[in-house]
Amino acid sequence: MAPRLFSCFGRGGGSTTSSSDPKHDDKAATADLSAEEQRRGGPVVVELFSSQGCGTSPEAELLFSRLGRGDFNLDAPVVLLAFHVDYWDYTGWKDPFGSSQWTVRQKAYVEALNLDTMFTPQIVVQGRAHCVGNDDEALISCIASAPRFPAPSFQATFEKPSPDSLQVTLTGALRTKVDHEGLNIMVALYESGLVTSCAAGANKDRVLANEYVVRRLEKMSSVKDISAKKTISGTVNFSLWEGFNSAKCGVAVFLESSSHQIFGSQSLQLPDKL
Repeated sequence: MAPRLFSCFGRGGGSTTSSSDPKHDDKAATADLSAEEQRRGGPVVVELFSSQGCGTSPEAELLFSRLGRGDFNLDAPVVLLAFHVDYWDYTGWKDPFGSSQWTVRQKAYVEALNLDTMFTPQIVVQGRAHCVGNDDEALISCIASAPRFPAPSFQATFEKPSPDSLQVTLTGALRTKVDHEGLNIMVALYESGLVTSCAAGANKDRVLANEYVVRRLEKMSSVKDISAKKTISGTVNFSLWEGFNSAKCGVAVFLESSSHQIFGSQSLQLPDKL
């Protein structure tokens, strides 16, 4: 996608919400649980697409951090994942956390949500609705109206088979019935407490704080025709980066359809020492 199609929105600029058609994907998974368990549901996945090269992203990052601190009176717990895209790198500052992989993920949402363009900061909720990332009212509304699904019941073990790799083994039940259309079990490794002195670009001379930054994302497995209570297990391997500190990191597990709609999620903390 050409750079001229990228937008960097300030508060209220281009603010909108949009939902992809759930008629097909919602058939992929149903909660095999009581009505009360379905009503309570599990966490809502909130994805931020951001860049240190975007002048309005720092405000969205602050809002995202406040979500994590519990500053808002939300009806649902949230799983927060910040994806730093790389398409602003050409403006003079290369985001150290930016990745073309995250740009591809955002582009998939542009297509699934029938949007005209990619922009930062953007928030996508449960893979179904979106808003400008620094619009707090639109964000809270998206979270409040998002469908909720039971959280998986995974137990995790963490090992470092080598200094530059992390192995995560998960065992548990999805707590969501998956039919023949199937879902992917995705595992994200994220890092918080990141501080960067920005020496160029739109945020030149600013000190930027970033939380819940996704550093790695892997598919553990694809599943179909599985009951909510069936125990499954799998392992993912993450390559680690220089300065990796498990005390600053966490793992998020989420069930995702082929069009990136999310049907359940769970957060897991890493041990302080590995």
